Amino acid sequence: MTTFIVRRLLQLPIVLLAISLLIFGMMQFLSPEQRAATYAKTEQQAKNLDLIIRQYNLDKGFVVQYTTWLKAVLRGDLGYSKQSHEPVLDTIRKKLPVSAELALYMFFPTLLFGVWMGTMAAIHRDRFVDQAVRVFAIVGWSLPTFVLAIWMLAVFYGYLKLFGIGRADDSIMVEFAKGTLKAYTGMITIDGILNGRWDVTYSALKRLVMPVATYTIVASAQIMRVLRSSMLDVLNSDYVRTARAKGLPERAVNLKHARRNAIIPVVTIAGLMFAFMLEGVFFIEIIFNIPGLGQWAVPAAIQLDFPAVIGIALLTGLVVSVANLAVDILYGIIDPRISFQ
Repeated sequence: MTTFIVRRLLQLPIVLLAISLLIFGMMQFLSPEQRAATYAKTEQQAKNLDLIIRQYNLDKGFVVQYTTWLKAVLRGDLGYSKQSHEPVLDTIRKKLPVSAELALYMFFPTLLFGVWMGTMAAIHRDRFVDQAVRVFAIVGWSLPTFVLAIWMLAVFYGYLKLFGIGRADDSIMVEFAKGTLKAYTGMITIDGILNGRWDVTYSALKRLVMPVATYTIVASAQIMRVLRSSMLDVLNSDYVRTARAKGLPERAVNLKHARRNAIIPVVTIAGLMFAFMLEGVFFIEIIFNIPGLGQWAVPAAIQLDFPAVIGIALLTGLVVSVANLAVDILYGIIDPRISFQ
């Protein structure tokens, strides 16, 4: 496995280089002025695009332009975002922990709930539990995320006043802004603990309930359906019937033998799901007023803020590539029959 991991890690720069080449190739459809905006680091530079065109060889051939652009990216020069009024890299540094925190809290409940419900549906095939899970999965899969998010907001925030929006209480956010509370990680639930302020963590967790519940209901539907289908196939296999014939407890047959082999397709879904979660669930961040990557990227795309869009695209390519590597490694851990040679 070590050889496989090293080989995949060595392939990662090649994949990222191909992604960068694709993104830069798509940039060629933009005008020189629009492409020049992706090199600006300040608002003043963004106003002097003619100088940038000459400085970064935007009037030269494709190879020269790409080499110059790639060197700038490797230095962290992703341009100036008109939407955030600061360099793109600085905005990503600020907003990535926000989206990462949301993604982590959404990922594990979604995965655990989907696996549990899919398992119950397969074990109790054609019974009430199975029928209920299938109905839930169909409704969850068909329900638009923004519709459920708005309903959650109207009921639990507007009517019942149980949960808030944003990241934490306004007074707590003021303390972070003033430096009274130190932002060690950018994730408020963790920073609250590191500052010894459990009230901060509690306030942040309360505001995560609605976004997490919304995403769990919608995203777990796919995991339920895939695991149920996969597990039904495994339960009808010869080695499962042999395990039952040997007198193994039904729980051991279902969970240790059947589910472990049926869960491989779920690993693929979960890996990609986490990658796109980290990018930021756009509707959820906007509706629940969470200032992450999604809340920044949507207005940036509407306003044709090309540096911001390209920065998000590069980040997404990196995260998806790493997620694919993690999924391939998990295959071998879950199923020892898979060879990495």
